[in-house]
Amino acid sequence: MDLGLKGFRAVLVGANGGIGRKVAHALAAEGCHVAVCGRSQDKVDKIAGELAASGVTVHAEALDVTDAAAVPAFVERAAVALGGCDIFISFTSVNPGEDSDAAWQLVLDTDILPLRRGIAAARPFLRESGNGSVICMSSTGAVEEFMGVQPYNALKAAVMAYSAALSQTFAAEGIRVNCITPGPVWTEDGPWVHIKENMREFYDGIVAQLPLGALTSGEDLARTITFVASPACKTMTGANIVVDSGLTKRVQF
Repeated sequence: MDLGLKGFRAVLVGANGGIGRKVAHALAAEGCHVAVCGRSQDKVDKIAGELAASGVTVHAEALDVTDAAAVPAFVERAAVALGGCDIFISFTSVNPGEDSDAAWQLVLDTDILPLRRGIAAARPFLRESGNGSVICMSSTGAVEEFMGVQPYNALKAAVMAYSAALSQTFAAEGIRVNCITPGPVWTEDGPWVHIKENMREFYDGIVAQLPLGALTSGEDLARTITFVASPACKTMTGANIVVDSGLTKRVQF
């Protein structure tokens, strides 16, 4: 299937590793020009080199997403460098694993506010695109018990509601907004490597809850995100797509 992404421009926040890196590669493989950012200059330089090998235009920056001005400024520079923006996705995330004021503020500053600020900055470019697509990243922690009471789960639920509201408002501007809700995802540079090596009982307990018997691979999730973001999916908006190897048992409606 031709996803129609050749020549499109994607701005990805927090995509120098993990799921974001896999998505950047999947988009570049479809001929999509890509802008990425992340905290580590070394990791940003590494993915920029990897993506350049696909023959697409690449813009890459290291920045601190908790700086209120950083993400909007990155989006502006990225859109200029790529000649516009057709796709916006923010992957920044943190899970402090505790219920405290500091933990709530950390998730807001690292996950939620960069998402909101990035979408606001990208909106004029997405409107001009005519094929604007926003993907909001949630988590099955929002719909299934995961590691007890903590802000990560509650605020990932908020992302679902925010995405749905955006989809209704942005539709008149020709911008689609969808939410992706992954379960545990395996990437070679992601958190589940550490969990498997250092928290084996917890890791095995999670795998035991997956009817498919394994964590979702970063590549599988990236292909789903790429499809939903693409013009091949041009009438899907306001959807919440769960990709979790069967972790959630509820009827998905």
